[in-house]
Amino acid sequence: MFNLSVDIDINSGFCFGVVYAIEMAEDILNEEGHLYCLGDIVHNDEEVKRLEKMGLRIINHEELKSLRDAKVLIRAHGEPPSTYQLAIQNNLELIDASCPVVLKLQNRIKNSFDKEENIYIYGKHGHAEVVGLLGQTNDQAVVFQDIEELNLEELPSEITLYSQTTKSTDKFYEINQMLQENGISVKTNDTICRQVSNRDKELREFAKKFDVIVFVSGTKSSNGKVLHKICADQNPRTHFVSSIGDVKSEWFGKDERVGICGATSTPMWLMEEIKGHLEKL
Repeated sequence: MFNLSVDIDINSGFCFGVVYAIEMAEDILNEEGHLYCLGDIVHNDEEVKRLEKMGLRIINHEELKSLRDAKVLIRAHGEPPSTYQLAIQNNLELIDASCPVVLKLQNRIKNSFDKEENIYIYGKHGHAEVVGLLGQTNDQAVVFQDIEELNLEELPSEITLYSQTTKSTDKFYEINQMLQENGISVKTNDTICRQVSNRDKELREFAKKFDVIVFVSGTKSSNGKVLHKICADQNPRTHFVSSIGDVKSEWFGKDERVGICGATSTPMWLMEEIKGHLEKL
């Protein structure tokens, strides 16, 4: 027996956008027993499996084209205008669970596009949220993951800068400063969700308090990769797991203190399950 003392980070787990989407899905599944969802409702396989047992069916954009007369959930990441147009053509009822923070950002980008501004978006190529943002500009905005992707000498003298909502605030302002230092006039729009970005600071403090950190996240979660690195930088004995099956007893010593934390897409029930497992080791 290891006799581990285990604590879960109270700030970890679903952000309000994900809570909102899952509650909408559960309400319909409880009433009707089936619902389509465009893309993974959340980047966590264990949570997706739980909802699939309730009757959720994950479909992709290709499958959406041939779907008719059905209810389809739009997840928290949001969608481009083309998805809404397709829904009208195919008589689909969209249950729109787009995160309010994402919707506000989409509107701001659309306004900038209507004013014919040069729009640059700091975000992950191909990420669902970014695809929705690009759609507001007829795919004309420039998306970059790193400032090194941009040729600063060829950039317009004036640009409008936005960010995917889950990016690091520090990195965003670093990029903003570099652009200005290179003589570019930047109209900066800080559109990063503070519920997500504040987790950086909270996790730094949390990771230092324990002998071992078990970071729980789905492998598809961008936010999970970023937050896991933050924990690992503070505590080298940080281990990434997606389910109980990934936990290894050789990570722990007798009477050690273990902290469990996770991404904005990690369900609390999964962290509780892992806590119970560790307490039995």
